[in-house]
Amino acid sequence: MVCLIYDCGVLIFFRSRSITAVVLVSLAVAAAGARQGSAPRAALPFTVITPDARRPLAAMLVGDQVMVSLDDLAAMFQLTVKEDALAGGLTITCKGKTVILTPGQALASASGRLVSLPVPPARDGRRWLVPVEFVSRALSVVCDARLDVRKNSRMVLVGDVRVPRIVVRQDVLGPQTRVTIAVNPRTPYTISQEPSRVVVHFDADALDVSLPTFAPQGLLQSIRVTDPNPTITIDVGPRFGSFRSSLVPQDDGGGQVLVDLMPAAAEPAPPPPPPRGGPPQLPVPAPPEIPPAVFQPAAGGLRTIVIDPGHGGDEAGAKGAAGAQEKDITLSLARRLKAALEARLGVRVLLTRDGDQAVSLDDRAALANNNKADLFVSLHANASVRKEASGVQIYYLAADQVADDARKSAGRQTLATIGGGSRDVEMIPWEMAQLRYVSEAGSLAGAIEEQFRGRIRLNPHPVQQAPIRVLIGANMPAVLIEVGFLTNPDEEQLLVSDAYQNLVTQAILDGLIRYRELSDQPKPRQGDAPAPSPDPAGRRQ
Repeated sequence: MVCLIYDCGVLIFFRSRSITAVVLVSLAVAAAGARQGSAPRAALPFTVITPDARRPLAAMLVGDQVMVSLDDLAAMFQLTVKEDALAGGLTITCKGKTVILTPGQALASASGRLVSLPVPPARDGRRWLVPVEFVSRALSVVCDARLDVRKNSRMVLVGDVRVPRIVVRQDVLGPQTRVTIAVNPRTPYTISQEPSRVVVHFDADALDVSLPTFAPQGLLQSIRVTDPNPTITIDVGPRFGSFRSSLVPQDDGGGQVLVDLMPAAAEPAPPPPPPRGGPPQLPVPAPPEIPPAVFQPAAGGLRTIVIDPGHGGDEAGAKGAAGAQEKDITLSLARRLKAALEARLGVRVLLTRDGDQAVSLDDRAALANNNKADLFVSLHANASVRKEASGVQIYYLAADQVADDARKSAGRQTLATIGGGSRDVEMIPWEMAQLRYVSEAGSLAGAIEEQFRGRIRLNPHPVQQAPIRVLIGANMPAVLIEVGFLTNPDEEQLLVSDAYQNLVTQAILDGLIRYRELSDQPKPRQGDAPAPSPDPAGRRQ
């Protein structure tokens, strides 16, 4: 029996020395070579950023792995590289400390500390290639320097350089457009208007930016990064007139730079709203203007509001016949409402999720409680077995039923929806925080319903009470708004439109403003008629 061992690690056994065996060996070796991947091919280079310089670092693709040359790293970081031909290993020395690499092993020993690599080192002719992660995982240990690899943005950061991570998003709010620039960590900046553009300059060494993909529209043509200056340039269109900006600090140490682009002239007035309580007709009328950003101290007791986009991740929620999903509609509405509230009221607004991820019901209420929110608004889209069921519904906690259920074991109940159908509702008898605010939540639901009436179709029973899990744990007035029925084909078409979502946003915004006005009214003296609602500002010491 003959046994051949190839560098690729393939073992081939055969008994015959015939031509057939030779062919089989050749085929096996060829297949093993294919599994190793094709020859290295050029990839986009990295930029090595130090406090005083920028240098390119060539990169190669070996299979799907990004690799860099040890020779290039040696020249850049003053390394000494030695190859032990007998042992088959590599020794890399920096400042008297060593990294040992072994071909075929996705491990490195850095000053005696074992670190993992995505793939083993690979030979390309006379040079050795290592995965780019080798820089941050191994070299940073022996070179006694901060080495940070930002693979997606093709950066290698050396030392104490300031390179904030930035995510840019744009939202259309009626006639204006908001550009949200999320910066982490929070970084000083200046903003100025130049011909055909608005320029945001950051006090940083570079920017690690994720830009959105969108089609140019009247106010916003493009968003780009100007390099090497750490600047984001917002190219504006012919309709642009002016801008407003503000910084909203975030709890994680970051911040959001809000840039609102306003048109040069007022938009035409929208057509009259539909009859009181009647459905809007297709096509949807243009939404009313959402007020421009005028940041001022929050008045009264409203300082922090939590908006909860229902569902997310694997929990898609209700689905329409045309494919619309509840989780997408609620997130889009939540982002619009957040922008509108920050612009109009100057309040701090938090979202329980700002992407397509699953968030537990307990965590949603906990986020509001931990941030001492003054209001909690959960957004949902309804479903029914009856396709004709339609209209907005606003829920707040059914206190009596929750009190009864608190004496029973935890479980699930089925909540009948108006017009047929049902929705499962989880109960938590151990969490009764919302019971203190049922009266205020009822006032909040009524104020929101008042602003929907005459604009957007309401369900015949628009304000309801139910033992809804996400509301029970909220330690502030809380409501859940079902913004329409996805199982109704007409309402599904409305719910996915920008115009209708802006109408819903404006109605909720006006409802919260109305609730604030009612809450800020002086409390009655003894013997006077009761005020419309309690003062939420005095509910917590």
